[in-house]
Amino acid sequence: MSPSLIKKNNVTLEGNVNAGKTIIFAHGFGTDKTSWDIVKQAFAADYRLVLYDNVGGGNADPKAYSPLKYNTLNTYADDLLAIAKELDLKDAIVVGHSVSSMICLIAAVKAPQCFSKMILIGASPRYLDDDGYFGGFNQQVLNDMYENMTNNYYAWVSGFSAVAMANPDKPELGEGFAKTLAAIRPDIALSVAKVIFESDIRKELTKLNKPTLLIQTKEDIAVPAAVAEYLNENISGSTLTYVNATGHFPHISAPQEIISAIKAFI
Repeated sequence: MSPSLIKKNNVTLEGNVNAGKTIIFAHGFGTDKTSWDIVKQAFAADYRLVLYDNVGGGNADPKAYSPLKYNTLNTYADDLLAIAKELDLKDAIVVGHSVSSMICLIAAVKAPQCFSKMILIGASPRYLDDDGYFGGFNQQVLNDMYENMTNNYYAWVSGFSAVAMANPDKPELGEGFAKTLAAIRPDIALSVAKVIFESDIRKELTKLNKPTLLIQTKEDIAVPAAVAEYLNENISGSTLTYVNATGHFPHISAPQEIISAIKAFI
């Protein structure tokens, strides 16, 4: 793999690197590829695993980020496709969390030959409410969040991480998320958050023609159940599974639930 690509997206090949089957793990906003540390172990013996950090987060090259270039999820999808091309990936299974679910979906629509099955965890095609559509957020709520991020980013991180992770009986999980979220430069985090929360991928959903598993928790502050149902209705042949977990990060808070759901699907 080219050193420039490894540096840009902090790409690693793990697991059984000689296996004929590949799983790509793609992380959500505020986390990095270490969010898959427990889940990936269940697939390491039988699959080649591809993990990477989205530009603007984790240990991706900070110099690669530009708010003008990364003002759309399409750019992140192009990054994923560049990784797939570099590794000559065909029919890879992709596991995407949160915003990376939609990034992976866009990538699969652009280059369907690269992917075979899609597992989308806590996915949303649009966070903002719209006529006849309940996304869970209105513009004022988002504006208030942006203001809090701008005025005192680290205070916002502390509050948001605990609420989004949920699982108050395991405060160390929220603290772990706060650590990776706080590691992002505040101005980059704000720019990325705006792109995510104001994106609208609904028109892309019907273009996806891959076996798709939608994984949803019982309570998710970022993605209400109505959004999961909307995805299930609009992605042809998709299956919606509710796992026994709460919060927006079940792969961290309830990894065995996610492992079982993925194994049953693939």
